[in-house]
Amino acid sequence: MPLHTTSYGDSAHPQGSRIVFCHGLFGQGRNWTQHAKALAADHRVLLVDMPDHGRSPWSDRFDYLAAADQVAELLSADDPVVLVGHSMGGKTAMALALRHPELVERLCVVDVAPVAYQHTTEFARFIDAMLAIDLTTLEGRGAADAALQDAVPDPVVRGFLLQNLRREGDRWHWQPNLELLRDQIDDIGGWPTAALEQEAPYDGPVLWVGGAESRYVLADYAPAMEAYFPRVRRVTVKGAGHWVHSEQPAIFLEVLRRFVD
Repeated sequence: MPLHTTSYGDSAHPQGSRIVFCHGLFGQGRNWTQHAKALAADHRVLLVDMPDHGRSPWSDRFDYLAAADQVAELLSADDPVVLVGHSMGGKTAMALALRHPELVERLCVVDVAPVAYQHTTEFARFIDAMLAIDLTTLEGRGAADAALQDAVPDPVVRGFLLQNLRREGDRWHWQPNLELLRDQIDDIGGWPTAALEQEAPYDGPVLWVGGAESRYVLADYAPAMEAYFPRVRRVTVKGAGHWVHSEQPAIFLEVLRRFVD
């Protein structure tokens, strides 16, 4: 099954660049809706639900190369795109640009680097807390919020996670494939170095956006980024952590507009 997508802009009368957004862990394509609507007057925008997230199909193994190839199936060399990816989606976007450069006109990587991260414990704790909720007896979203408070004290992060909680009739369910994501959280934090070592560097323009308060984009990671993406330009957004685009949406949008236009 293809990945679920949502389109904005007039595809019947193409104008401007086609911009494709890939969300991060626990996200959904609709996380980018505010940006998509702002860009839709001048561009054709596609929001993608990544594998094992949102309304996209589940898999039995997390794999950045497989995810990149699934997103690539949505694209065409006749209409190369501006590919934007945050965190997990950023790693997927980088892998796609390296494996299928003809599909990507330019690349925007948001608060992630092509390296293996060791700090996945926090995300594992989030998943454990989500899985611990008994959905068969859950009385409502408020009860789920209360159940997550100890493991996820930040109300903004809790609200983000709870966007994945859905009710159909009298039954609640989580949209992401939480069991798989928990089992393979180290792979999500990783990077397929060996599998990509035969790929040539991507020679298109690359915008690397990081939050000033984030630990995901550090000076130590610049050599790895520049090796894969020699035409990279780094922008650091003040007053933002890992979720740059939601913490400073206006600034992020302006930076992206300048890169696209």
